Amino acid sequence: MNARWKQRPQGGGRFALWLIRTISRHGGRPVGRLLLYPITLYFLLRRGPERRASRAFLTVALGRPATLWDVARHIHTFASTILDRVFLLGGDIDRFDIRTTGLDALHAQMDRGRGVLVLGSHLGSFDAMRVLGTKRPDAVIRVVLDKGHSRDMQELLDALNPQLAANIIDAGMDGPSIVLAIKDAAEAGALVALLVDRAQPGEPTIDVPFLGREAPFPTSPWMIAAMLKLPVVLAFGLYRGGRRYDLHFELFSEGLDVPRQHRAARIRECVEAYARALERRAREAPYNWFNFFDFWSADDAIDPARAPADDARRDDGDASRRAA
Repeated sequence: MNARWKQRPQGGGRFALWLIRTISRHGGRPVGRLLLYPITLYFLLRRGPERRASRAFLTVALGRPATLWDVARHIHTFASTILDRVFLLGGDIDRFDIRTTGLDALHAQMDRGRGVLVLGSHLGSFDAMRVLGTKRPDAVIRVVLDKGHSRDMQELLDALNPQLAANIIDAGMDGPSIVLAIKDAAEAGALVALLVDRAQPGEPTIDVPFLGREAPFPTSPWMIAAMLKLPVVLAFGLYRGGRRYDLHFELFSEGLDVPRQHRAARIRECVEAYARALERRAREAPYNWFNFFDFWSADDAIDPARAPADDARRDDGDASRRAA
């Protein structure tokens, strides 16, 4: 997996995050949203790698060459969800119009008395899951998060919601410690939420089809699900503009119980099925895609003018030459 996304500096830094939090909390969301326009312009002009990655992804997802306006809309959508995080994590959920589908399936798994793995992605806002606290007050959410990746953002989250911060499972721990922490949380009946579209540097991945190209997806979340035999529910919190979010839950499995000798094949099937679900939602809401790096390749930059079919023909040619 491309590790360069972790090496990119966070836009704005501690002061910018503090400023947007202060203005938003005291001036209200309308004032905060006015700030999104200069923020969008800043990223559009100053963050070339993210701008190019946005245009490349949108070209594939939209099925046409992405324009600069598309890229601006993409960045503005991302900035909007970051702003709304201030309010969602602060418990000010009533100001939003959050519409949910599939909630009954999630509740059914919770009623079995064990924890549930809730798998999300960098598509839309995972913070919209906070609405579960109003739908199911007994729900305890434990989020698996790499605390070391963005210390500035982590400090902001600590200030906004200390209880949530205390429930974070640090993804920066070693593998056995993470599995043990998830196991303990599940046995306590918690929802364990983690993002599974990106791999940590050095984490094992497999390449599966995604939007017409092979993309690397991590296998560790699915190994954990198989080891702990936990039910798996997919979650997508799509931002629809204004105050509206659509929160979708999809039951993926009532519990992966796979013999060890068949585990590798079953894990591949799970990753492929997840990639198809992610692709479907990404096509439905392409401006909600918040992976601002080359998602498909660690080495080759995506050429926005090149269609996926062109890459398939090129790969076939390479394979033929290797076979010869």
